[in-house]
Amino acid sequence: MSSRIRGFSSSVGQKLLIGATGLALFLYLVIHIVGNLIVFRGPAAFNHYAFVMEYGNPLLPVIELGLLLIFLLHIYKTVTMYLQNQQARPVAYVKKERAGKPSRKTFASSTMIFSGLWLIVFLLIHVKAFRFSEETPWPAGGRDLYKQEMDVFISPLMTAFYVLSMAVIGSHLFHGIASSFQSLGADHPKWTPRVLLAGKVIAVAIAGAFIVIALWAHFMGARS
Repeated sequence: MSSRIRGFSSSVGQKLLIGATGLALFLYLVIHIVGNLIVFRGPAAFNHYAFVMEYGNPLLPVIELGLLLIFLLHIYKTVTMYLQNQQARPVAYVKKERAGKPSRKTFASSTMIFSGLWLIVFLLIHVKAFRFSEETPWPAGGRDLYKQEMDVFISPLMTAFYVLSMAVIGSHLFHGIASSFQSLGADHPKWTPRVLLAGKVIAVAIAGAFIVIALWAHFMGARS
C-alpha cells in the first residue's frame, strides 16, 4: 500500500474524504433542487427539462456512476470512522450533557450517522419510484415525469415519507455542510461563523423546497 493511500486511511485522511465527498453530494443536491423546481412551470417545461437531462446528455451514465461511487465512498468512510470512534471509547458516557456555548455540538451533529443511514433507505425507495418504475411516454419525446411525480405523491403515505425524509436531509445538511468545509481545513475565526450560518440557511432552503414540491404535488394530484 502506497503512502498516499495509507494517508487516506488515517483519521485526517478519512475526514478529508468525507468532507470532499459530502460537498460533492451537496452540490448535486443544489443542482437537483433547481431542476425540480421547474415542476411549478407545468408539464411541458418539466418534461422538456427531463428529456434534456436524460436523453440530451451523453455523459449522464458517467455522471450517475460517479455520483454512486462518491455516495458509497462517503457512506463507507463515515461508517468506518464512526465505528473507530466507538471502539476508541468502548464505555459509553453515563450521562450526556450539552458541552456549552463554545461547542458546535447540536442534535443534527449527534445524529449524523443515523440520518445518513435513513437516507440510504430513502434513496432506494426514491430511485425505485422515479427511475425503475412504469413510465408514461411524453408526446414530445422522453417520459412524462410530471405525471409520474403526481402519481407518486398522490399517496398520503408516500408524501408523508418524503416530507419526513426531507426533514432528515435538512438535519444532515444542517451540520454536514459546515462540517465538510472544516474537514477540508476551511476554518477561520472570521469566515467560519458565516459558513456555519450559510450552511444552516442552505440546508433549510433545500429541505424546505423539496417538502413544498412533495406537498404541492400531493394536493395537485388529489385535485386532478
